[in-house]
Amino acid sequence: MNGLGIRWIAGAAVLASAAAAAPGLTPEQELWLGNARMKEKAGWIYLHVEGGPRERGFQHGYLLAGRIAECLRVTGAMWRHQSGMEWPWLTEQTRKFINPAIDRENMEEIGGIAEGMSAAGVAATSDELITYNASLELTGYWWPKEKKRLAEDSDGPKPKKQSCSSFIATGRMTAGGGIVLGHNTMFDYADANFNVIIDIAPARGHRILMQTQPGWVHSGTDFFITDAGIVGSETTIGGFDGFSQAGIPEFARMRRATQDADGIDGWCAVMRKGNNGGYANAWLIGDVKTGEIARLELGLKYVGFERTRDGYFVGSNVPEDLRILRMETDVDDVDIRDSGVARRVRWKQLMRENAGRIDVERAKSMEADCYDTCLNKVNPSGRTLAGHFELDEPMYGKDVPYDPSGTFDAKVVDSAMARRMAFAARWGSADGTSFDAAAFLRSHPQFDWQEGILKSRPAEPWVEFEAGER
Repeated sequence: MNGLGIRWIAGAAVLASAAAAAPGLTPEQELWLGNARMKEKAGWIYLHVEGGPRERGFQHGYLLAGRIAECLRVTGAMWRHQSGMEWPWLTEQTRKFINPAIDRENMEEIGGIAEGMSAAGVAATSDELITYNASLELTGYWWPKEKKRLAEDSDGPKPKKQSCSSFIATGRMTAGGGIVLGHNTMFDYADANFNVIIDIAPARGHRILMQTQPGWVHSGTDFFITDAGIVGSETTIGGFDGFSQAGIPEFARMRRATQDADGIDGWCAVMRKGNNGGYANAWLIGDVKTGEIARLELGLKYVGFERTRDGYFVGSNVPEDLRILRMETDVDDVDIRDSGVARRVRWKQLMRENAGRIDVERAKSMEADCYDTCLNKVNPSGRTLAGHFELDEPMYGKDVPYDPSGTFDAKVVDSAMARRMAFAARWGSADGTSFDAAAFLRSHPQFDWQEGILKSRPAEPWVEFEAGER
């Protein structure tokens, strides 16, 4: 193991390590696994899969079987605490409208993941993996409406939704005139399982290098590059209330758009078709072939779209399209106590300060920024781009004090890196702060229900990933 903690697991070594626990593999399955690779580096898991959808899924499910099972356990525990309902209930209630809307290739890949897990000696069904893949839109968008129906229209606490900070810049905004994209993810630390960098070489469509979590066919954090020259990220639209069971799940649309699209227009067209309002996002998309960037904001009833070859777009969970903002959210876009609003102000400050000089290194520093525009000082909190809700005291802000959530990653890419299908990433807090779960729970016993699912994260360095790593 080298200084970055790199450990390769591939080919025959994979088969040998799992042979004791797993049933016998068929010659076809052994051949599939021979084309897959996995390694661990600086807190990340790098996974290479290739071939047809069942083949890719099998490789994914077999190599990450134990990690997928753990993610299912944690996701189920978080869902039960949030809703009071059991995980199998969620699967049974949603399969009748989620499953039929998923395209054949995604269904085959998910089925392959279940098959691979089974071959590795870990039980999982396609139905529960589909619910797991759709969990962001089901828990955050479908469930609030269903809960009101079940509870006779009584309101309760709204489930938290994933938050992110992202920017994309091009032309005179960047040091070299090309595209620079940066993104970090803010979410419950217990659910922060997005430490997989997956390199997908499909038999049909474009190669993808993206961040995801074990067992997902989409990204979730939605940071990706493709061999079509597309780079992309998203930030969730805050305060959004809209969902249609008649649409296509967001996770299925995201994967199809990313694998199938040749450019910005094609990518956005796939995302708009069958939009169900689930996991409503502002998407920041770039095409390194042309230097053009775009922002696609997908509400349920309204859509915002902008594009430029000379400028920038930012995302902090505040919609920029006024129709979405006023008609589909409850966001107050001037309340600087709110995390999204405070981060939106900070993005605009950083864009002005760094205009014409933005490159990969500046992007890294911006993603790690801890300036609180509500208090006008450096103050790591839920209102900073490198978010730390766990440090929010009762007298500040609008969020739950000391909530164990915040930024748990950071990623950046520029046009030159994208052309060779590479990007830089940091696991853990974007500003390099470590998190000690045991110490946190001792200090904040109101969160003792997270004992056994909340995990520590040490500080990790920036590292680079590239498609086809050997």
